[in-house]
Amino acid sequence: MTSSLESDRRTFLRQASAAAAVPAAATLLALNLPGTAKAAAPSAASPTDTLPDYAPVPASAVGPALNESGYFVGRIAGNLYWVTEGFTQAMFLTTPEGVVLCDAPPTIGRNLLRAIAEVTQANRMPSRVTHMIYSHAHADHIGAASIFDGPITRIAHSETKRLLKAARDPNRPLPTVTFDDRYVLRVGGERLELSFHGPNHSLDNIFIYVASVATLMVVDVIFPGWVPFGNLSEAQDVPGWIAAHDAVLATPWQTLIGGHVGRPGTRADAALQRDYVQDLAASTRATISALDPTPFVAKYGPTGNFWALAKSYLDAAAELAAAPITAKYLGRLAAADVFTTANAAALVNSTRIDAGILGPFGIHP
Repeated sequence: MTSSLESDRRTFLRQASAAAAVPAAATLLALNLPGTAKAAAPSAASPTDTLPDYAPVPASAVGPALNESGYFVGRIAGNLYWVTEGFTQAMFLTTPEGVVLCDAPPTIGRNLLRAIAEVTQANRMPSRVTHMIYSHAHADHIGAASIFDGPITRIAHSETKRLLKAARDPNRPLPTVTFDDRYVLRVGGERLELSFHGPNHSLDNIFIYVASVATLMVVDVIFPGWVPFGNLSEAQDVPGWIAAHDAVLATPWQTLIGGHVGRPGTRADAALQRDYVQDLAASTRATISALDPTPFVAKYGPTGNFWALAKSYLDAAAELAAAPITAKYLGRLAAADVFTTANAAALVNSTRIDAGILGPFGIHP
C-alpha cells in the first residue's frame, strides 16, 4: 500500500462525508413506486435519515425539464428526435412512410406514444411506428416494445433474438429481421446504419448511426456528464466495453444518444468518460502492484476462510484504486462518489482474470 494512495483515500473520505444529498430518485423520475404520488414530507424519524449523502449533481450533467406528463421530446436535426424521462432515452425518426423507433424503455412507456404523436401531428407526418430497432436485449431499454400495435418490422442483432427467445418475455417481442455484422435500413428517404463491434455492455449491443444528421446511438457505454453506472455499466465483456469507447469516438458523429441520463452527449462527453476509465484502469493496476496481501493472509489464512481473504483483499483494492479517481472527477462527472468504487471493483477483477495482472497472486515461486 503506497502512502500516496492512502492520502488520496483519506481526502476522498473527507470530501464524501461533507457532500450534499441528491434529491430522491422517485421524485425526479416519477416512478411507479407505492406511495410516491401523495408522499408526505419526511418526518423526524424518516427512513431516509439512514441513507448516505452524496455530492450534488453538477449543472452540466442535468438535462432539460420534463413536461407535465413526465417526459421531454426534442429535435436532434432533420426528422430525428429523442425522448427521455430523465433516466433513460429513446430515439425516433419520422418519415412519410411511418416512424422508426430505436428502443422502447419501460420507464418512458406510453409517453413514447405521446411524444411521437406530439411530433408527427405538428409536422403532419404519419404517427404509426412501422419499424423498431432494438439496441440490445435488456428489458430496461426495450421492455415497452409490446405497446406498439400493428405490423412492425423489428430489427436487431442475431444474438438479441437468441437472448429474447430464451427470456420469453411478452413485453419484448422477437425481432423479425436480424443481422450479424452490418445492416442498412432505408425507409421514407431516410437511412440508418446498424453495426456490431463485438460484445461490450452486453453480448449483442449495436451501434445505430444516422449519418445525414451526424447522430450515433450506442446504449450503456457513454453516460453524458456522469460516471458510468456501477460495475462499468454491468459490462458483460469489460475489455470490449472499454474498447467500445474508441469505436464510438472513431465514428464521425456530433450528437450521441447513450440510452441513459437526461441529455444527449457530445464528443467532449465521450472523451471525458474515456479519460475517467483510463485513469481508473491505471489506478487499478498500480493498486494491484502495491497492495500488500500480508494483513489479509494473516487474518483469514489460519481460519481457512479463503473467500473472506479474497473478498477483503479485493474490496480494499477497489477502494484504494477508486479514491484518487473519485477526488479527481468529483464535480466534473456526476456521481463520481456513487459508483467509482463499484467501477474499480469491476476493473480489479477484469485486470486479474482478463489481463492476467495478478499482483501477489501470480505464479507461485
